[in-house]
Formats: sequence, C-alpha cells, structure tokens
Amino acid sequence: MTTDTPHAPSAPRKRTVLIRRHAIVTRLTHWLNVLCLSFLLLSGLQIFNAYPRLHWGQYGADADPAFVTTGAREQNGEPRGFVEIGGVSLPTTGVLGLSKLDGELTPRAFPGWLTIPSYQDLAAGRRWHFFFAWAFLINGLVYLAYGILSRHFRRDLAPDRRELTPRHLWREIVDHGRLRFPSGDDARHYNALQKLTYIAVIAVLLPLMLLTGLTMSPGIDAALPFLLDIFGGRQSARTLHFITASLLVLFVIVHVAMVILSGPWNNMRSMITGRYAIRKEGPDA
Repeated sequence: MTTDTPHAPSAPRKRTVLIRRHAIVTRLTHWLNVLCLSFLLLSGLQIFNAYPRLHWGQYGADADPAFVTTGAREQNGEPRGFVEIGGVSLPTTGVLGLSKLDGELTPRAFPGWLTIPSYQDLAAGRRWHFFFAWAFLINGLVYLAYGILSRHFRRDLAPDRRELTPRHLWREIVDHGRLRFPSGDDARHYNALQKLTYIAVIAVLLPLMLLTGLTMSPGIDAALPFLLDIFGGRQSARTLHFITASLLVLFVIVHVAMVILSGPWNNMRSMITGRYAIRKEGPDA
C-alpha cells in the first residue's frame, strides 16, 4: 500500500502585464509641451540677455536697484563673469555673465549654446518666444478641456483623504528618498507626491507663468490694466515670470531623474504607446 505525500504549495508565479496608463490626448499634449517649453526656455534666455537684471515694482532701469544681476566686470585687469543676488556676488566666468563666443570670452548673461538664436538678437528671440507661447497656450487648453470632460483630473490627479494624511505623505517621501518605487497594482496610479506636484504645476506654476508673461505686454496692459495691479508692476511680473520658469526647469530635472531611476524604458513606452508594464502574481496568460 502506498500513501501520497502532500506537496507543499508552490510560490505564486509573477507575470508581466501591460496596462493602459496614458490616453492618446495626454501623450500628444505631453510631447507638444516638451517641444514648446524647450523653445520657450531657450528663447526666453535670449530675451533675458538683452537686460540681465531683475527688479521689483514699477520701474527697472540701469539706475534702479536690482536684486539679481548677471554680468561681467574687470577684476585685477581681467574680465570676470558674476551673478549678484542681493549683496552676494558669485563668480561664474565661462558660464554666466562671461562666456566664450567664437573662441573669445564675450560678456553676455547666458552663453550662446543656451539661447535661441545663439547670437544676440532680441527681435528674433521674441519671435521664437511668442510663437511657441501661443502654441503652448493652445496645447494647454486642449489638455485642460480633455482633463475636465474625460474626468482625467478627478480620476487620476485628485488625491483622496488617506493620501493627504501626514503619515502617508511622510512614508512616500521616505520611499522616494530610498528610491523605492511602487510596484504591482500600486504602480497603476500616480502616488500622492506625484498628484500634488502635477496639480501645483498645472494649477499654479503654468497659469502664473502665462499671466506674468501677458503682463509684460504693453498691448495686453492697455486692454487688461488690472494685471499690473495684481503683480505690482511690469518689473515684478518679469521677475515672477523668471522665477516660475526656473521652478518649471527644476520640476523637469526632477521629473526626468525619477523617470530614469524608476525604469526609463517602461516609462517612455507608457508615454509613447500608452502601455505600462507591471508585475502581478498569478498564472501565465
């Protein structure tokens, strides 16, 4: 007589599943944003080079005090580039204030490889900037309409109460600091930090950048004079415009770093094809 020995249960197998993560409108507007913001940044630095100082208030000219200045000056008989913030001056020769053009050190706030066009031309820089500003605005309105009508904002970006508790947010901060990213079903959705960051960019930074940009236009000021009152003057609007643009650059840097660290191919595939791979327990399909 033989007896059957019960087998120990085998560990559940994991399989890779492709899920639908990004709709086509989200993907198209995302890549158009990448294009527009790139040209806006490079042409904006060209415009800044024409007057590389930031003021606060109604007035901004050479005789008025500036709290940020980028330029070059003689030091020990040699030119030196600098960035001055308040009363603190930082040496930046070779990058900011003084950089090489055709092999020679030339005074200019941002170097030629960071501006469109590479040579100093305010009129050309403004044309590039305005063209892509309108393209960026139209693209943003399309995304906004889609987000509302499809309930994308409410479904994918609105955090619930549990996600907003200090304990939950702190855990996500610690996990990000240790490069522990969501896996399995948790990777289907944005985490709370992503949601709050995207909301801040969509609802605060981008509208502020748009409105401060409009405030710098004399034609818009004539039609909408209240914008000058809201931002405290054209020079204040210019400074806020520069700050919001800098914060957007910081967001992009962090965003790209997280994409690379959490799986560049999987993230890129999801933003190109809409499909994102997750690992799930269960029998092979």
